Amino acid sequence: MFRLAAVIYILLGATLAGIFIIAALTVGMDTAQPIIYAAVAGFIVALPVSWVVAKQIRG
Repeated sequence: MFRLAAVIYILLGATLAGIFIIAALTVGMDTAQPIIYAAVAGFIVALPVSWVVAKQIRG
């Protein structure tokens, strides 16, 4: 299941990071630091989400 979660994480991490960056830009945070924080937050949030999705797929 780890390999499935890893593949899902690759896709989900980039997607959530992009969503968080768009959200940061929408609220007016247009300097580098908030954009980097939003990207990192997206990749961190994707870890447990990808694990849950992999469990649901295997399930």
